[in-house]
Amino acid sequence: MNTGHVELARAQQERWDSAYARRPQLHGLEPSVAAQQAVERFGAAGIDDVLELGAGHGRDALFLARQGFSVHATDFSETALDQLRHEAQREGLDDRVTAALHDVRDPLPPADGGVNAVFANLLLNMAFSPSELRSLVSEIRRVLSPGGVFVYAVWSTGDPCSQNWQQLGEHGLSVHDGFVGRFFDEDLVRELAEHWQLDELTPYREGQREMWRVALIKQ
Repeated sequence: MNTGHVELARAQQERWDSAYARRPQLHGLEPSVAAQQAVERFGAAGIDDVLELGAGHGRDALFLARQGFSVHATDFSETALDQLRHEAQREGLDDRVTAALHDVRDPLPPADGGVNAVFANLLLNMAFSPSELRSLVSEIRRVLSPGGVFVYAVWSTGDPCSQNWQQLGEHGLSVHDGFVGRFFDEDLVRELAEHWQLDELTPYREGQREMWRVALIKQ
């Protein structure tokens, strides 16, 4: 990672940490549409444990745990994870939910092939350079078992909101209100699906947002 990306990553981590501190349960209490769909897919595949990346304050991790899954949730905001741990304990779900601080720009902790399912809602939209994005998807593939599934959801370039974001440099990133992100077109989804089985690529709406839901299977 070059110096510019290091500084950007550090600044974004601080901004998100501050946002979670100012507004506990920043993303609300209801699970994402992607998480609700993932429950059906994971259940049908006989999966009972999930690694969630970019869990934030845990609305999806808690939902998955309520459905009977064991969830290992990671995020780069300790403030958000503290909120997740507190709520899991309050609901009596702390036996199904573990939470660990982790920046996904670093290698994922699990051993090769040790994970059955990975879930990430909006994580891939964050301030990753193209090489960081490819590295992250490669790391997810490494830790998944053969036949394991990676379900993720991202904002689409078809989202009208994308027009309100200002382009940032030459790497496809945009900025709005100090937050940096990337909107996905179909070509990018398919590029990241190289070396995977692309099992689902579904456009959908969540509130006012235009989204992609993607399911990749490790071959």
